[in-house]
Amino acid sequence: MTKRIQLIWRLAAGLAAAAIAAPAGEIESPQPRAPQQLTSVFRAEKLAEIDAAIEQAIAQKKLPGGVFWIERNGVAYHKAYGKRSLLPVEEPMTEDTIFDVASLTKVLATAPAIMLLLQRGKLELDASASTYLPAFKGQGKDGITLRHLLTHTSGLPPGLSRDPPWSGYRTAIEMACAEPVLTTPGTAFHYSDINYIVLCEIVQRVSGAHLEEFARQELYQPLKMIDTGFLPPAFKTDRIAPTERVGDSFLRGGVHDPTARFMGGVAGHAGLFTTAADMARFARMMLNTGELEGVRVFAPATVRLMTTVQTPPTVQASRGLGWDIDSPYSGPRGALFPVGSYGHTGWTGTSLWIVPSSRAFVIFLSNRNHPTGQGDVVPLRRRLGTLAAEAIVGFDFTNITPSLPKAPPLPALPNGSGPGPKPAP
Repeated sequence: MTKRIQLIWRLAAGLAAAAIAAPAGEIESPQPRAPQQLTSVFRAEKLAEIDAAIEQAIAQKKLPGGVFWIERNGVAYHKAYGKRSLLPVEEPMTEDTIFDVASLTKVLATAPAIMLLLQRGKLELDASASTYLPAFKGQGKDGITLRHLLTHTSGLPPGLSRDPPWSGYRTAIEMACAEPVLTTPGTAFHYSDINYIVLCEIVQRVSGAHLEEFARQELYQPLKMIDTGFLPPAFKTDRIAPTERVGDSFLRGGVHDPTARFMGGVAGHAGLFTTAADMARFARMMLNTGELEGVRVFAPATVRLMTTVQTPPTVQASRGLGWDIDSPYSGPRGALFPVGSYGHTGWTGTSLWIVPSSRAFVIFLSNRNHPTGQGDVVPLRRRLGTLAAEAIVGFDFTNITPSLPKAPPLPALPNGSGPGPKPAP
């Protein structure tokens, strides 16, 4: 890069940092490898505001640190902030930190696994869940379909009771099969981890592989997501962001979600660990309608099915198959990204939001529940979504008419076994 380009970049970022309410202390200007290309895609002053917003939240003890990533058309700005660990010793946050992403497991593992099986004709979206899990019957559950489970319209309670204490994957499945519904399936949106616990078991029964094995072989290995998976190995522990203290030590490589932990660390609703760089690869694949670097994971029809509204018009929340589109959980969309973009959040302070209209995505990973569960990144995620939209050069989101993409017709499977997207070539 030339000295002149460096000066322009530093000046723009410095002016922006001075113009906003920043925490005490100097905020360093972003130092991308290719600032000329970066500033043609993202506004330097808005990237500086993103930096300041995260640093301010850290100063307010809302989180110890985090990793931010915004990308459009292959041009990315990414950065680590604050600390990865505060206790028992302080460690700086790094971009290759591995995070417990909590409920992002639903859209990075479980829902994609179900969609692959659907794509291959192994499942039917509107078949009853009991078709694949016969014990999942009674107490209002007979009419629950895979679509209901994927969209959180099954009517099941939010989660499994942990009183009295229990343990074991099989115990969790038995408990899920015994749960009564709170509302008639298909009539209301109730976010429920039980939905994805059941879906995890269906993946195992239909594919013959445990969820962690299926996801590794069918998703993470083809996509070269080298740091993504359940039950991270011990040699990666030093890179894992710790969460809360349990007993005498902080969870670091053990899943934070108590139910997933009681199930052995692998569950359909939580348990996945990953990095910002790996999540960026997954997001690129989704923006490319199922393909990344010449490897096709999903057929385009499958991606459209996942990311269009699958909830009925009578249900206020708009959800895709796994993905959030417009609901009370859509904070990372911010104030400007259009309704019709999609994403998901995780309880540990993680989020991913994908915006097909501008071919952009935003990732924010944090361990806001370290060293205690008192951290809060909900306002920050919303702010980052707004600033990310404002940062994109040449795209005015204020003049985009919000739209909810409707579900496309389901093409028949080649084997004639029922509705579903066609298998990828």
